[in-house]
Amino acid sequence: MVAIMEKVNVKLGGAIEKLCKVGRLSLSCVTELNKGFIMKKLYLLPIAWVFSAFSLADSNQAQTEAALAWLAVVDSGKYEESWHQTAPFFQSKVSSEQWKKAVDNVRTPLGKSVSREIISATAHTSLPNAPKGEYVVVKIAARFENKETATETITVTKTQSGDWRVVGYFIK
Repeated sequence: MVAIMEKVNVKLGGAIEKLCKVGRLSLSCVTELNKGFIMKKLYLLPIAWVFSAFSLADSNQAQTEAALAWLAVVDSGKYEESWHQTAPFFQSKVSSEQWKKAVDNVRTPLGKSVSREIISATAHTSLPNAPKGEYVVVKIAARFENKETATETITVTKTQSGDWRVVGYFIK
């Protein structure tokens, strides 16, 4: 049980210890976890709350996966294909040629993608200069060959066919 809870704590980015700090778990419970004892004092309600964090973290999973899949196309240098995979709203604002030139100017100097870590994925029903709809803004901490730290922001929207497609991409 301890090994499982330690893995859960690591998977949740230390959430069990954070729950203790905000009073959701008793200090003795976490102390027992840290000492390697069986966690008999972990009550059902906090367990349910901890495991519900998995579903909260995964609530934007499909949208995040869509953003990452699209980034893989961009990473491969297939800029025209990446444009074809964007949402119709994006395509109505930026031509394929404009997109290829813009993304080439920004991405080529960065070099290959080395690593990425999801920072956040937040849902919105409206964004500036965009029609009302379902959007998820995915922020990613990225590292490239020629840039140690960068933040990529990918915005995806739900299309009429029900799939999630990119409507915005920024690197800072």
